[in-house]
Order: sequence, then structure tokens, then C-alpha cells
Amino acid sequence: MLAEKALVALTALKRLESERGLGVHEGTTDQVRRALEAAGILFIESGQGRGVMFLHETSGNEARQARVRRVRSPT
Repeated sequence: MLAEKALVALTALKRLESERGLGVHEGTTDQVRRALEAAGILFIESGQGRGVMFLHETSGNEARQARVRRVRSPT
């Protein structure tokens, strides 16, 4: 579970994921980001927007390379 890996309360994680823009401490955001990066997710930003890159696949399929997915920018 992400909350456990990031060492944050589940309620804090739910606030972070909320589409209503509920506030969370900056430290909570940093801990979640670090936990995701440790799991092989790279956060990227370019002139075309923000996204994530999966640095490795967990399925074991060697044919698939790192994929980039575009994500919605936080407001």
C-alpha cells in the first residue's frame, strides 16, 4: 500500500489524491513522491506538459520499454 511505503497516514494520502484540491503538508507530498520514485516512477516535465515515466516493468516482459503517460497538472 502506498501510504505504508511513503510512511504517511491513509487520510493524508486520500487528501492528496482528492480532486477537490484539499491541502496537505509539503512533507507528505515529498514522501509520496519519494516512495513512487523508489518504485521506479520518474516524474517528468517538458514544454508539452507533465507526466510520468515507468523506468522498469514489473510484468517481466522484456519487449516493453519504459512508457510515458501524460498526467493532469495539479491546480
